[in-house]
Amino acid sequence: MKKIKRFLPFILILCFSLILTACSKPSEQVSNSSNEEEQIEDVSNTTREFTDSTGRTVTIPAEITKIAVSGPLTQLYVLPLCPEMMVGFASDFSEDASLYIPEEYLNLPKLGQLYGGKGEMDLEALLAAAPDVVIDVGEAKKSIVEDMDALSEQTGIPFVHIDATVATAPEAYRKLGELTGKTEKSEELAVWCEDTYKMISDMMEKVDADGNRKSLLYCLGDAGINVIAEGSFHAETINFMSNNLAVIEDVVSSGGGNEVDIEQIMNWDPEVIVFSPESIYDTVDSESSWSGVTAINNKNYYQTPYGPYGWLSSPPSVQRYLGLLWLGELLYPEYTEYDLKTEVKEYYKLFYDCTLTDEMYDNLIEKALP
Repeated sequence: MKKIKRFLPFILILCFSLILTACSKPSEQVSNSSNEEEQIEDVSNTTREFTDSTGRTVTIPAEITKIAVSGPLTQLYVLPLCPEMMVGFASDFSEDASLYIPEEYLNLPKLGQLYGGKGEMDLEALLAAAPDVVIDVGEAKKSIVEDMDALSEQTGIPFVHIDATVATAPEAYRKLGELTGKTEKSEELAVWCEDTYKMISDMMEKVDADGNRKSLLYCLGDAGINVIAEGSFHAETINFMSNNLAVIEDVVSSGGGNEVDIEQIMNWDPEVIVFSPESIYDTVDSESSWSGVTAINNKNYYQTPYGPYGWLSSPPSVQRYLGLLWLGELLYPEYTEYDLKTEVKEYYKLFYDCTLTDEMYDNLIEKALP
């Protein structure tokens, strides 16, 4: 009994210590759990998930402040929406681009482009620019998912793709608004595209009902014998507005078109020929090889307006809406219920914040209308 009494104080102290330890563990666990939850909350507050047009769910910053673009097509979609976010351009603009685009944006660094055959994206310059996201807009290449995933992993920067055709430009702008947070401006651009597309669609329904759709070729290149074929992504506007006679078995995907020969052009015998900028519009009527082409002899040939990029392609961007409006006036003036100058001026103001003067408009369409 004495031994038990001797050790009793130590036993009591030990038991008390165990009780204190047991009581302290839940509070420590709650504290640790709380810290982990705070860390998760901090991450969720700084990032969000975005699902692009390929179905990829990508983690991006909660607030986008800096963006890079994959090519000229994308930059023409993004420039009207959020030019202040752009950290660079994909390619150089034309010399007269400053007529339409503020100089502060034209001086941004050149980052190169992913697609299009005009060089590769400069990943070193891209990393130095440190964008929050890299955006690709347009036609999805077959390898688009693999490309976007590989580049995201290689650079540590999220890459996203947004589909955009002539018909789906409104959806593309709404998706871009969701991505960038510029929802008000993106909706304004989307609505303009929707209204314009419907107006032209309604007009073409009347043209087709009367059987008055014109046959046309869009010719490019130094000799004018490259054509944008019916199955090309670059041909969407032409197909929509005319009977594109360039039906070719193996359609090239590039904007340079398929090379044919003058005999083939004569066999197609289009009612109207449209030449791309820097093709042979200025000299074609003196070219003996073209003397047998009806449209040339009848003076039914024109040149695509250009500024700051082409209205039909080069690249096949949102500016193709200008191509819709222009071809409507060129091919079907008796059906148009809009004033081309008014529509073009509205486009340049809305998309470039450029107040187009009458002189600037006249220069744009100088070779594009009768």
